[in-house]
Amino acid sequence: MTGTEPQSGGWRAGLALRLRALLRWLVLAAVIAMIAISGDDRLTQVERIEARGSLVMLTVNGASTYYLGPEGETGYEYRLAQRFARYLGVPLQVVTVDSVGNLIPELLAGNGDFVAANLTRTPNRQRELRFGPAYEFVVPTVVYRRGSPRPRSIEDLADGRLGLIDGTVYESLLADSEVRIEPDIRPEASIEDLFEAITNEEIDYTIIDSNILELNRRFFPAIRPAFELGEPQPLAWATRRSNDDSLVQLMREFFLVAGEREVLAELRQQYYGHIDNYEPVGTFTFMRQIRERLPALRAYFEQAAERYDLDWRLLAAVGYQESHWNPAAVSHTGVRGIMMLTRRTAGQLGIENRIDPQQSIMGGARYLKSMIERIPERIENPDRLWLALAAYNIGYGHLEDARVITQRRGGDPDRWVDVRENLPLLTQERWYSQTRFGYARGYEPVQYVENVRTFFEILTWLEGREHPALVSSDSDSPDSEGEDTEPDN
Repeated sequence: MTGTEPQSGGWRAGLALRLRALLRWLVLAAVIAMIAISGDDRLTQVERIEARGSLVMLTVNGASTYYLGPEGETGYEYRLAQRFARYLGVPLQVVTVDSVGNLIPELLAGNGDFVAANLTRTPNRQRELRFGPAYEFVVPTVVYRRGSPRPRSIEDLADGRLGLIDGTVYESLLADSEVRIEPDIRPEASIEDLFEAITNEEIDYTIIDSNILELNRRFFPAIRPAFELGEPQPLAWATRRSNDDSLVQLMREFFLVAGEREVLAELRQQYYGHIDNYEPVGTFTFMRQIRERLPALRAYFEQAAERYDLDWRLLAAVGYQESHWNPAAVSHTGVRGIMMLTRRTAGQLGIENRIDPQQSIMGGARYLKSMIERIPERIENPDRLWLALAAYNIGYGHLEDARVITQRRGGDPDRWVDVRENLPLLTQERWYSQTRFGYARGYEPVQYVENVRTFFEILTWLEGREHPALVSSDSDSPDSEGEDTEPDN
């Protein structure tokens, strides 16, 4: 690397959070001492949470809320609530509810402190709940199946089967129509269940918020947005409605501080950024290759993953991005095989035959592991992994050049979201002329990482649902020839 190695800029925010937490604990201690003297045991909701030692979040499982990913607990709402709990100075406890319809009853029953579950703030809900500030706006969207007639208005829905999950506000939106529409309410269904029902032609339509549709189109390539229903609606956390608004006041404080506005942007990029330009048509090809080519290669990915302490689905995602799992793939630059290794890299790794699937996958896994190990130890996942994947694609030297540029421009070179923004500058002479390794096609690793993340998440999702695409095959061996002789890297 040229010059001084970039240093993390996130320590100030962490220090500020710790100082606020310490101050709040000191205040709580003083309050408890006063209560002990006065005999008054009436605590605010925030004080009860602090005395209990945990903040309880009510939510449902879903791509936009909370789920178990490759690295453990994750989800947009979960990660945001984690930051809030840290701001409060207590650990977060998650309680998942089996359906959206049961969220509010569970909250009113006292089984959680607040709901964080993609909940829209509506006048009807405000009669029994107290909401924090809006952190995002979404638009209810009608969804239909690709290849079917596209509905253009609410009236068009009367000619088909409309399925809805229980507990949403969509029924009230339908009431504005002059046409009577009786949706099929499915109390135990998840939105994924409804998307699958559309894919299998069991129902014709459903309605869902735009952000949830955005996240799930990767997994259900047959679904399509038809039209938006109503105006944008605010998402917000909800607490029980009472005279005590201490928790909501703390939410307002949390969302108003400058650092948390940055957190929202960071989380938005982390969970949505890599799918902003995603085209669902690519999933059809991916799903077909999962059935036709992956079965014969899966054991090799699993062996390499075990040897180098990696996730086999991650390696498979890299392999698909590199070659579409075609052992004979070759690019115009001469890289070859499943993991598209250069002759030089293969020689360094001791790979004798780049088109041998087992050798290629083992070599690619070893090379990716070496990139991960070269990333500074202070950088934690997932940033560490995304940076390593960028280095796998563009070379470690060019990655370090981009990190230096990131620091010079005031960004954090240890955060993928910041480095991602600066990698394309390696194509501009006024920037690459200041670097050690010079010009590079910096747009490519950005798209590369986004694609690998998408394929990785789809494989993880499929395996978590025991999807038949991962256990059945139409072919006993991967194609050695085919249309993927020059994959997009």
